[in-house]
Amino acid sequence: METFDALTLARAQFAFTISFHIVFPAFSIGLASYLAVLNALWLATGRKVYFSLFQYWKKIFAIAFGMGVVSGLVMSYQFGTNWSVFSDKTGPVLGPMMGYEVLSAFFLEAGFLGIMLFGLHRVGPRLHFLATLMVAFGTFMSAFWILSVNSWMQTPAGYAVNEVGQFIVTDWFAVIFNPSFPYRLVHMLLAAYLTTAFVVGATGAYQMLKGPGNPASKTMFSMAMWMAAIVAPIQIVAGDFHGLNTLHHQPAKIAAMEGHFDTHQGAPLYLFGIPNAAEERLDYAVGIPHLGSLILTHEYNGELKGLKEWPKEERPPVAILFWSFRIMVGLGVAMVLVGVWSLLSRWRKRLYLDRGLHRLVLAMGPAGFVAVLAGWITTEVGRQPYTVYGLLTTAQSVSPIAAPAVGASLIAFIIVYFGLFGAGTFYMVRLMKKAPVREEPGLPHDQPIRAAGITPAPTLDVPGVAP
Repeated sequence: METFDALTLARAQFAFTISFHIVFPAFSIGLASYLAVLNALWLATGRKVYFSLFQYWKKIFAIAFGMGVVSGLVMSYQFGTNWSVFSDKTGPVLGPMMGYEVLSAFFLEAGFLGIMLFGLHRVGPRLHFLATLMVAFGTFMSAFWILSVNSWMQTPAGYAVNEVGQFIVTDWFAVIFNPSFPYRLVHMLLAAYLTTAFVVGATGAYQMLKGPGNPASKTMFSMAMWMAAIVAPIQIVAGDFHGLNTLHHQPAKIAAMEGHFDTHQGAPLYLFGIPNAAEERLDYAVGIPHLGSLILTHEYNGELKGLKEWPKEERPPVAILFWSFRIMVGLGVAMVLVGVWSLLSRWRKRLYLDRGLHRLVLAMGPAGFVAVLAGWITTEVGRQPYTVYGLLTTAQSVSPIAAPAVGASLIAFIIVYFGLFGAGTFYMVRLMKKAPVREEPGLPHDQPIRAAGITPAPTLDVPGVAP
């Protein structure tokens, strides 16, 4: 613990916990919408295959949702333990929005989750479908508020600073719908849908590779490939708009992502290179002339500022951003190619017979999670050295806490997280390996199991006492 200071350890702890947390909401947001679609198709067509898939995936959703909730609670506590100065200064702005997320999203999800999981035979198919829609809408609202909070930290608006240095709200509409929020919300939701699509597609591909595949396996694979073919290209376009917005509000982040140390007219698009921050250059650079300016400014000779335009202490870490951005974009392009391949196989009537496609989709199963992590690393590391961009630095935000205390809790988190969430992930994968059956059972007894409290005893015939 003597090697690192409290700030470094606090940043490492938050990075570790959010990296575990983000993969579960990304999956549950997309899976909740998928469940709503399956439920709607079952009601509209009466086909049992959609009901079997609904029963199959709702059990996996329940596990992912639970792990997402538990892993998210820890981060809220860290605002008080490790980032109390940040909480004090931004609390009047961010505190209410975090509260809205709990009230409008989490309560909505939790309130209807039980009906979705256990209530089909109690409330009827239509009310059950409404509950499923409410769970899906709740996941959307959760993403809405959390991304509004994060986007305000990236592009603060609608605020003033009071006499004690706190950010206070002057315009709630400007705070919530800050300049980067619409782009970030669309980009994240599409990422969640693609993440779920490739998990569902990989599950169907695995089951078809093991055998001829039953109708449910084929249906889930087909639906996932439609999602990949349609949404992946849309995500590329959404990412382009998001990049233009970032260039306008956070040009230093774009310079680091692109590996530009010098300002260019007609900047190249670097496909490969090794950022050398000490010498302020990109070693072994391989680029396409003018393409960087064409993509980011939509002009052949558009100007892109280099990192030398900013003092070194105001530059984000170049190497991390350069590679995380390329991992995210590379996986996005790979998803587009998978979608194109699936369309060709579908046109040739070989979607369920193309074992090469099945192997590729199985290998791409975790791609959405990796892309989401790479995207969040790009977003958060690119904001450095600030927590509130241009206004409050990370060094000013940390609590007055000793390094050993942060280090000890970080070690505890690592041990518990790998044990707890590793076991949960392992169980979900086991469930995915088993193909759906025509009469897919629900959760045990299709009702909550009595786990504690008073267990009803057999009725005794006691004279003079009513049973």
